[in-house]
Amino acid sequence: MQLQKSETHLSGQWIFEAGVMKEDEVAIRIKWLINNSLKMICNDSTGWKTLYQDLSDGRYWEHTYGQSEMHGGGPSELIHLTDQEAQLKYRLV
Repeated sequence: MQLQKSETHLSGQWIFEAGVMKEDEVAIRIKWLINNSLKMICNDSTGWKTLYQDLSDGRYWEHTYGQSEMHGGGPSELIHLTDQEAQLKYRLV
């Protein structure tokens, strides 16, 4: 379940099954990564985006909700940010 070096974007989906909205395997994995493998660094000013750092390799990951038209912003996404992108976007020192 750990993030692989080749991965740069994980995008979860919601599946309507038997009358119930469920998260797909990617969305479940994103939750697992946030709880077990990533360290929260900070939130953006809107509160909709959170910067995490992978404990195993130090890479930065942005957790966001890419489908803002859906309730709660839709399913979650993890997007790799370079060190420079993370520093600029989140004003890291």
